[in-house]
Amino acid sequence: MLARLLSALVVLVVAALAVVFTWPQAFGLQNEWVISHVVALRGAAVVCALIAAVVFGLLSFAKPLRGFTIGLVVILLVYAGANVAILSARGFGGEAAPADETSESITVLSWNTLGEVPEASTIAELALERGADIVSLPETTEPLGEEVAIAMREGGRPMWVKTIAFDQIAKARSTTLLISPDLGDYEVVSAEGSGPPGNTNTLPTVVAAPVNGEGPTIVAVHAVAPIRWEMRNWRSDLDWLAEQCAGDDVIMAGDFNATVDHFAGRGAADLGNCADAAVAAGSAGLGTWPTDLPALLGSPIDHVLATPNWTVTSFDVLDEYDDSGSDHRPVVATLERAG
Repeated sequence: MLARLLSALVVLVVAALAVVFTWPQAFGLQNEWVISHVVALRGAAVVCALIAAVVFGLLSFAKPLRGFTIGLVVILLVYAGANVAILSARGFGGEAAPADETSESITVLSWNTLGEVPEASTIAELALERGADIVSLPETTEPLGEEVAIAMREGGRPMWVKTIAFDQIAKARSTTLLISPDLGDYEVVSAEGSGPPGNTNTLPTVVAAPVNGEGPTIVAVHAVAPIRWEMRNWRSDLDWLAEQCAGDDVIMAGDFNATVDHFAGRGAADLGNCADAAVAAGSAGLGTWPTDLPALLGSPIDHVLATPNWTVTSFDVLDEYDDSGSDHRPVVATLERAG
């Protein structure tokens, strides 16, 4: 009798955990340690749940364990199915809306270079091929950013280079933003030092504003990863980034180290006043990190976001660069000015 009660209790606890791990934002737990990691890897969680379901299904052939293991199998299958449904709703690739060739458009490329592992020529070739107007390069120093800009200029597309480096100890402590002169003159308005109110805490974010006040504020993002000793800084980074998107005309791109699940509760849109381009384009189920996992199993932590005055016409996660050396996939979005 006691064994049955304990078995029932375990099944109930596992069921409760499955609910929390499926939709933690319903309980305000999406930014808590462990839970934040599991929800970030929904595709991988599906595979793990299915493997566990098979194991417990085999154990159910042992009659004394049958009721207990069947209960666990049902929970695991429901958990896997719910995550598949969420990922399917977010999409595995596609276009959001047909482009209006007569309207103003901006192409945004973001790529965390893992401390400049991809060569400048590789980055420039991709940016030129996609016709990028904005290039966000977390973990990229100013010298490499200038190399990319020179290569792009030689390819017929000159770029301004804006870099913030918290220090020169590690390349991850630099973020570089390239902006096409066609968008006008820009100046960096985020602080050189770390921490709010001037910047993200551990890794730098570049906020560039148009000098004449006309055009979008552009934000090249690098939030810290939610590792155990950085959880407070990670939450603070996301809060600060939401504040940067409180305006009416903002484009953000970079490594947020967060999925749309983690954005929940931080503004009227996905993050502040900004909507996620991947969600709009039906591509938010594709992982951008790490490159040693298929995109279907990875975590979508690299984003392009924009305020409502921009319409998303496309968003792509580029897995053909998985052998370039970076552990992140580049993402490219095309935005059309609404109206």
